[in-house]
Amino acid sequence: MCCGKNKYSANIRVYLIPFLILYTIKIYIRWELEILIEKKNALSLDEQDVLKDFRKEFFLPHDKMYMDGNSLGLLSKRAERTLLDSLEDWKTLGIDGWMNGNHPWFTLSEKIGEELSELIGALPDEVMAASSTTVNLHQLVSSFYKPEGKKTKILADELTFPSDIYALQSQLLIKGYNPEDHLIQVASSDGMTLSEEDIISQMTDEVALILLPSVLYRSGQLLDMKRLAKEAHARSIVIGFDLCHSIGAVPHRLSEWGVDFAFWCNYKYLNGGPGSVAGLYVNNRHFGKRPGLAGWFGSDKNTQFDMEHTFVPASSAGAYQIGTPHVLSTAPLIGSLEIFKEAGIERIRAKSLQLTRFLMELVQQELLEFGFVIGNPDEDSRRGGHVALQHKEAARICKSLKELGVIPDFRAPDVIRLAPAALYTSFADVYETVNVLKRIMQEKHYEKYENTREVIA
Repeated sequence: MCCGKNKYSANIRVYLIPFLILYTIKIYIRWELEILIEKKNALSLDEQDVLKDFRKEFFLPHDKMYMDGNSLGLLSKRAERTLLDSLEDWKTLGIDGWMNGNHPWFTLSEKIGEELSELIGALPDEVMAASSTTVNLHQLVSSFYKPEGKKTKILADELTFPSDIYALQSQLLIKGYNPEDHLIQVASSDGMTLSEEDIISQMTDEVALILLPSVLYRSGQLLDMKRLAKEAHARSIVIGFDLCHSIGAVPHRLSEWGVDFAFWCNYKYLNGGPGSVAGLYVNNRHFGKRPGLAGWFGSDKNTQFDMEHTFVPASSAGAYQIGTPHVLSTAPLIGSLEIFKEAGIERIRAKSLQLTRFLMELVQQELLEFGFVIGNPDEDSRRGGHVALQHKEAARICKSLKELGVIPDFRAPDVIRLAPAALYTSFADVYETVNVLKRIMQEKHYEKYENTREVIA
């Protein structure tokens, strides 16, 4: 019996081992074929891309896939040129650069505002390039938060960028209100997204002002700004939006929707450079009101240099400027916005959705088995410009990605943000990014790092 068993086992091994080898080879070939198909698909999409020539406009990191355009956009050759133009004006004209030269500085903020207006669906005089993001937020809230009677509260949300909350708390304190009682933050049911219904349910007769993000910075959820503005105004509430994670990636219709005010940075999708001057929007029905924070560059330009102590505000969004514009932090936007004008925000949005859809499909095919969860909305109408991958080892995975040539973005506690920018990211870049992620997980490459963020995440 024993010998018979051994003989039987031996026969099984004779037939089974070749079968397993062939099966393994078949699986491997199929896997390789799937990879080739996806790579071919990526290259085909790049060939069909109507925006592909704009990639040549940018200084791309050598041998790297740059997926962090929603934190800091890349430098374009045109932005470099217009910055150098302004330096040349300073070098050759000195103080006469304010009124002469390539791009006269005195009206530069207005000129940039006109270009920005096309991206947010506003009238040219409703938009201004000015200050920094949080300074503009302070300016706008100080101008539009007018507590009266029982209408004293500000409505925000618990997922918004921290700087917005700090500013709202400060503005409440300045007016003598306790933020713990007067700042309402709409809760999230899943820690990643918000429900418009939940926001609307909090629009009570005690709310004087609403401030919300257009796109949530962690999950990339795009809020229905048109609906929220309509609901706010039906209750006589002023509403404004932080557009930092949508401008340059998503079209807006702020004037048509009746949004009261908005503000944003210009260094993410708009590629204005680190610390680039920010932007603000004020609906023209509010023109003529005195801004909360008056400064001499908010003056009517015809009388600004009269040097009178009576403030005469500009009859446009220019009234909400405060101090002298930061010319060298504004100049790169001249060249950058030339590219946006040529590319068109609708075409940029179409490609952005294609890129993020392709990325999500590859993640679903290749990475879910390693514990990744897609944290952003799936629907195109609810998704901004980036994909949010959740993973318990997110911080150390980001470190591995950087070592292996992919530039991602980490947001605590567990989010890897990947932002393929329509103007310079290829579908092949997206494909290679997922390939690198799969290699990291298969080889456990991330285990060499601690699961803690860098000083700058």
